[in-house]
Amino acid sequence: MSMAKPSARVPVDSLVDLACRDGVDVRPTLARVLTDLYVQRPSHSGEEETQYVELVLGLIDSVDEKTRAAITAKLRQYPEAPVAVLQRLDNLAAAKAPADENGEDLLDLFFSSAPDERRLILMNLDVVADPTRRRPAPSEGELIRRLERAALRRNPSEFSRVLARALNISRELAERISFDDSGEPVIVVAKVLGMKTDVLQRILLFLNPVVGRSVPRIFELCQLYVELSSAAAEHMLAIWQVNPARLQPQHETVYWDDEHRGARSSGAERTHAGVQQNPQSGRVKINER
Repeated sequence: MSMAKPSARVPVDSLVDLACRDGVDVRPTLARVLTDLYVQRPSHSGEEETQYVELVLGLIDSVDEKTRAAITAKLRQYPEAPVAVLQRLDNLAAAKAPADENGEDLLDLFFSSAPDERRLILMNLDVVADPTRRRPAPSEGELIRRLERAALRRNPSEFSRVLARALNISRELAERISFDDSGEPVIVVAKVLGMKTDVLQRILLFLNPVVGRSVPRIFELCQLYVELSSAAAEHMLAIWQVNPARLQPQHETVYWDDEHRGARSSGAERTHAGVQQNPQSGRVKINER
């Protein structure tokens, strides 16, 4: 005698009431657990998927951003993730991204977030980015070589100095980018500058030992670089430039969008051709193109 199969449908209102019983809001935990259970199975019946979608959609509007980011990260890795849930999560993230007109809230949120949350923020900046403001990416030149040399010498302070002048951001913010232990800010910089992938990999390996000693982390960051749009990266740069204090160059021409460096800079580029850096037993060599 077989046991009768219980109904797969659970009213969302009843579940939420249960989640809020005794004044303790366990909706974030419940949303995470439901998602964990869902992605543990390689496939689901139509009824199971419908149940998950109804339950989670009834919860994610009222949970915190960290919980939504965690759920999004899990579903992005699941081939059969429900489209309706991903779309709702993306819409909620996009609505939160431009919360402050000057970008200050988003700036603080980005640097205080975990890697999965940072990725979610960056991938949703396309929604608010203005494609008409995009500028052509510069070709690899003196600026990128200076940044790479600073990274290969494991000198984040010098990297920060060059970055602040090049992107016209504050030195304090440039240091936050250079010393960041997660690496996403460097990916934004690389995308804005049109950096080649092999150069980016070398910078990630040497700039920050926390990032450089994790090969899987470097692969994740390089994948983010591929997926991140130039428009989204430039929108983040515009947020970084909210500080009205503009740094002016003194004698160095290193601005990333300076298309006319002149004869002196051209000569400087030639003098660096064939330079070999030796941060680790001479195994890293920069071949100028």
